[in-house]
Amino acid sequence: MQMICRYQAEYEARFQQLQARFTELNVQLEGQTVEKINARFLRLNPEMTLVLDSDGLSLAANGMKMQPDWRAEIPRLKRASLKSEMIARACQLGEKPTLIDATAGLGHDSLLMAHLGADVRLVERHPILFVLLEYSKVQAEQDSFLHSTAQRIQLIFADSNRYLSQLIEQNEQVDVVYLDPMFPQRDQNQQALKKQAQVKKQMQLLHMLLPEDGEMDLGDQLLDLAKQIAKRVIVKRPRHAVYLAEETPDHQWLGDACRFDAYFPKG
Repeated sequence: MQMICRYQAEYEARFQQLQARFTELNVQLEGQTVEKINARFLRLNPEMTLVLDSDGLSLAANGMKMQPDWRAEIPRLKRASLKSEMIARACQLGEKPTLIDATAGLGHDSLLMAHLGADVRLVERHPILFVLLEYSKVQAEQDSFLHSTAQRIQLIFADSNRYLSQLIEQNEQVDVVYLDPMFPQRDQNQQALKKQAQVKKQMQLLHMLLPEDGEMDLGDQLLDLAKQIAKRVIVKRPRHAVYLAEETPDHQWLGDACRFDAYFPKG
């Protein structure tokens, strides 16, 4: 895999570190120094690249840029409580569970779950998204409010199917496996859902980075694997989406836009 990273000259040292990290993950990162990275530059250079600037490390394309940016989640975390969050009830976060988030995304749900007490393993197989998450975790660990929360998150570079299969072979058990598949393509009301609101900028870029090309796992196999190692499996879905793997959950928590389906394989 190859990727270009554009950066201003003052970030040369950071780029060298980034390039070395990508080499470890079998990604060839080519650097391009530019005079100034701003909104106009991004519009005039619409191809997908990484960008290293005063905002940190971002993915850029089509005039937009995005990063997990866990620090931007601080206001949400300050408002969150075990009583008010559906995800807290679904995952029993008050019991400080061991939890695997097998569908990492931008890591925002994992950050919330860690903040509310879970010890989280966050699994991501795409090297570019993984490094973006690594970068955001390092930044969070340097923040006084986020430090202890970020310390409860372990990033794992792996394919979730293989990772869960290895845990099954090792007879390892966890309290919760959390699934939030990115592409619920078989959802009955998908077109209606798409029309309700424009996809957010971050999700637009994620969909470009992780195209729905048939290789992306929709979560069906993950559900079966998760049920073999967890006391409960929690699946986040759009409220009107079909059940993952067409399996009826044992319990549900319903919100306005999404729901949490729970499976209790251990009874």
